[in-house]
Amino acid sequence: MTAAESHAQLIKSTAKRLGFDYCGIAKAEFLEEEAPKLEEWLRRNYQGKMSYLERHFDKRLDPSKLVEGAKTVVSLVYNYYPSQHLPQETEDIKLAKYAYGKDYHEVIKAKLTEFLDHLKEEVGEIHGRSFVDSAPILERQWAQRAGLGWIGKNSLLLHRNMGSFFFLAELVIDLEASPDLPLSKDYCGTCTACVDACPTEAIVASGVVDASKCISYLTIELKEAIPTSFAGKMDQWVFGCDVCQDVCPWNRFATPHKEPAFEPSEALFGFTNKDWTELTEETFQRVFSGSALTRTKFNGIKRNVKFLQDPNSKENTKI
Repeated sequence: MTAAESHAQLIKSTAKRLGFDYCGIAKAEFLEEEAPKLEEWLRRNYQGKMSYLERHFDKRLDPSKLVEGAKTVVSLVYNYYPSQHLPQETEDIKLAKYAYGKDYHEVIKAKLTEFLDHLKEEVGEIHGRSFVDSAPILERQWAQRAGLGWIGKNSLLLHRNMGSFFFLAELVIDLEASPDLPLSKDYCGTCTACVDACPTEAIVASGVVDASKCISYLTIELKEAIPTSFAGKMDQWVFGCDVCQDVCPWNRFATPHKEPAFEPSEALFGFTNKDWTELTEETFQRVFSGSALTRTKFNGIKRNVKFLQDPNSKENTKI
């Protein structure tokens, strides 16, 4: 066994021990095929008001700009499909499944820190960085290169054994490890379920989403007033949106996660439309402390609730 093969074996066994569902390895190199795609996506202003996506263009494409001497990109999959769903009916205010429990950034970041520390203990001094949706790195493209899945029409990574209800995380390290074969086949075929179901018609081409029309963007990333042109199209989502995933045939293979931190609190499980409407900052802090909802803060959630009830409300303002 070569050193690179031994390192790959170590990486995968560590990933399994830390609870990651899948681990793939890719050679750290410039993403030449993705460069023109990213440039065109930005040119069309599909990023909306997320100006940070326009910065660090080179870092998004070249991992050596993130870690000097980078040799390997490790892609990791962590399931978040809930064991019990919030009782959300068509007319109820809805919350994306990934936000049921504690903030995934914190949960997975701690695992990645332990991951890197263990590699250093076993191999010696290596340099690397960990990422959980937190830096300029094209995580879905790297996961595809590492053989973990393919990019679906909704632009999400799809895995044949578990669909798409999972988080992606990465380690960029200067340790050489045998890469996995990339997945080149698209298993979506002629299916257009996600395209047809998107309430705001945000999926503009296969694998391309106009983020400025995406409900997740409108309820989380957008800090200005939600455009009234989306009135009646939000499908009652107050934070994030699961529509394109819920209708995806591949998600029939989704199984419940095993992460206690992702379980919804008893208070959240009993939340009603009345609770959302009458939400106070005190209740928000009590129910959602440590959750992903703190990204939009109390004012952001109140803005979203008001927009669902009355798009022309004066409370639909900048947050």
